[in-house]
Amino acid sequence: MGLLLNLVYLAAITLALPWLIWQRLTKGKYREGWSARLLGKIPRRASRARCLWLHAVSVGEVNLLAPILARFERLHPDWECVISTTTQAGFALAQKRYAPRMVFYMPLDFTWGVRRAMRRIRPDLLVLAELELWPNLIRAAKAFRAKVAVINGRLSERSFRGYQRIGWLARRTLARVDLIAAQSEEYAQRFCALGADSRKVHVTGSVKFDGASLDRGNVATRRLAELAGIGADDVVFLAGSTQHPEESLAIDLYRRVQKDYPRLRMILVPRHPERFEEVARLLDKSGLTWQRRSALGQESGGRGQESGVGGQETGDRGQGTSLTTHLSLLTAHPILLVDAVGELASWWGTAAIAFVGGSLGRRGGQNMIEPAAYGAAVAFGPNTWNFRDVVSLLLAQEAAVVMKNAAELETFVRRCLADTQYAQALGQRAREVVLRQIGAADATVQLLALLAAPGQARSLAA
Repeated sequence: MGLLLNLVYLAAITLALPWLIWQRLTKGKYREGWSARLLGKIPRRASRARCLWLHAVSVGEVNLLAPILARFERLHPDWECVISTTTQAGFALAQKRYAPRMVFYMPLDFTWGVRRAMRRIRPDLLVLAELELWPNLIRAAKAFRAKVAVINGRLSERSFRGYQRIGWLARRTLARVDLIAAQSEEYAQRFCALGADSRKVHVTGSVKFDGASLDRGNVATRRLAELAGIGADDVVFLAGSTQHPEESLAIDLYRRVQKDYPRLRMILVPRHPERFEEVARLLDKSGLTWQRRSALGQESGGRGQESGVGGQETGDRGQGTSLTTHLSLLTAHPILLVDAVGELASWWGTAAIAFVGGSLGRRGGQNMIEPAAYGAAVAFGPNTWNFRDVVSLLLAQEAAVVMKNAAELETFVRRCLADTQYAQALGQRAREVVLRQIGAADATVQLLALLAAPGQARSLAA
């Protein structure tokens, strides 16, 4: 079976090679980590301590790991935790958030790569975030006597239909998984329908609720607000995790609305780093005055949510400019383009009005939990199938608004600006929804603790 999958993967990569080259040349993607991806040449873990290997695909999943990692390390301070990612942006964020822990690229699902990775890491427990059912990887982990868990498990209708087409392979793979912690009962039932042992499937809720900060006064948000010169009287409209053409819509909206509300500021945070320059060109063409986040100088110092996880909580202003200079940017640069990875969770804390991107196109939506947790007035487009459960919770409590087009988004923004009580009530209901859902991280770590049974450390031979 492993040989057959290797051939399938090789054929897929061969067919995709022109696209990969184009992405590398035009967008800067896939430029690093190929010895790890193709050959499994990842760092060799030297410690004899027991090991938790956490895998997260990209930025969203990397952030998801924070509450799990913090809780697990409090329970098991004698374990070593390592993190793997798939994307370049995820790798950069994991290095920033979780240093000095080992961070590396996950090998592609070739037998030789995943076996070498297992020998080098020697995990006791492999934890896969959301849905990473790679057959050779899971088979290699079990051959190495490691336990395997899927946490924050999510199986959309579309993914479910896809796995059904290869039901025999899905059943074999799921049979090797020791634990599935699913976000909802619906997802749990789909995992079972694909062949997972119902005794190993548990509904824990979404860990993303636990990872969201409820405190606008957290250290990272305060530092970012100061760097951007955001004053107490300013009203911030933040469009986050945006895709094309959502930035254009937001820019046009701001041009029209700010004439009536001069204290309105806009923060744009594109979803993908390779689009930073594209959005910068849009802003240049708009004729509006704006500034890059990277021009403000200092790093934010991390999210400041979990003790022991993330960036530093202390430090001076470094090379940032003076507070007086930053405040002067209020009138000079009312628009900020956040051309940095991993800061969006903290920037949401500055927003009174939030538009969550990836929802007017075919992306399927992005994480709306973070602005909801801060009590922002939250809006998003109609295409949010990636977060269907979260959207259902918010809409059931009238805690968010769905915008079908740019005109409806402008109407929403204007209403929030004209009727602050409406905006505050909407945000308060959103925050209460998040508060009621917190607890998935604790439930998940309790289940992982059951798998983390005592045992001897792996041999250092590799």
